[in-house]
Amino acid sequence: MTVAVRYFTKSKKGNTKKLADAVSSAIDVPAEDVSVDLPERVDRLFLINAMYAADIDKEVKEFLERNRENAGEVVNMNTSASGASTFKAVKKETDRLGIKLCEKEFHCAASWIFINKGLPSGEDLERAKQFVRSMI
Repeated sequence: MTVAVRYFTKSKKGNTKKLADAVSSAIDVPAEDVSVDLPERVDRLFLINAMYAADIDKEVKEFLERNRENAGEVVNMNTSASGASTFKAVKKETDRLGIKLCEKEFHCAASWIFINKGLPSGEDLERAKQFVRSMI
């Protein structure tokens, strides 16, 4: 099975990047920003993102648009200080583009300003690693 890991974050705290790095280390596949297109078709794309203004960022949408031919099945993974998952927003985009979206996702809390201090925790990152390993 071929896999790729892509992430997007605007955060200076790096919660989404921490999640992407944990995924990368669990399956020994580099985590790259969504500015890096998929060079070839992959069976499974782990898309790590976060909620911004009640939606996924336009850069995530543009990445999916550019890579719709090379993305087999997308697995949504996300962090959020608000508790909101990006699954519905990612599903809206993948449905529009005809990309398969896995019904399973990984979601964990993240810190923002004074909310959820210290999250994602080491335990959260271990759960993410287990989730990813179970998906390949």
